[in-house]
Amino acid sequence: MLYNHGATNTKRIECAELWERLTPAQQSQLVTTISTKIKENKFIHYDPLRAMQENIRQTQKQPQTLSFADYYARYGTTEPQDGWRMANPTGQKVIFVKQ
Repeated sequence: MLYNHGATNTKRIECAELWERLTPAQQSQLVTTISTKIKENKFIHYDPLRAMQENIRQTQKQPQTLSFADYYARYGTTEPQDGWRMANPTGQKVIFVKQ
């Protein structure tokens, strides 16, 4: 799509490497976003690698959580370990969260 839209033939290897690192969901989203922008005559960068990078929607990683009991069973303490921290998001129950 990008090459038919006027992108140069440079960075073909870099584009292929980026494509291979994407999840199937990201690949699908990228194709949809770029094809929609082309159809709507919206700006897509002529550098194909930059066009791909600018149009990948980054997925937000959901934080991992453990209940107080599970955390204590795993670590035998309530002290922060391995990037986990204590949180009380509801004001009622203490959990442990890891980003």
